[in-house]
Amino acid sequence: MAQKNTRPATAAKVTDNQSVSFLYDKSNYRLLVISVAIVALGFILMAGTTDIYSTTKIVIAPIVVLAGFALGFVALLKKPGTKA
Repeated sequence: MAQKNTRPATAAKVTDNQSVSFLYDKSNYRLLVISVAIVALGFILMAGTTDIYSTTKIVIAPIVVLAGFALGFVALLKKPGTKA
């Protein structure tokens, strides 16, 4: 069988006149960064002191981590604002 001589696909050229559009809005990225900070705060609270059974470690810290994950979920599903 003979191989066909094919040309490689040409790359799309981006000119200066074309604007790059992102998938999310600035507010979505801001919420995502805040949610990562909240999750990190929750893990820091879990590290805490040497007392294993403290209320902060077993109640408050997991709630903070779950709230951070929930905020991240909202940040990903929030519809970006329309540009007028």
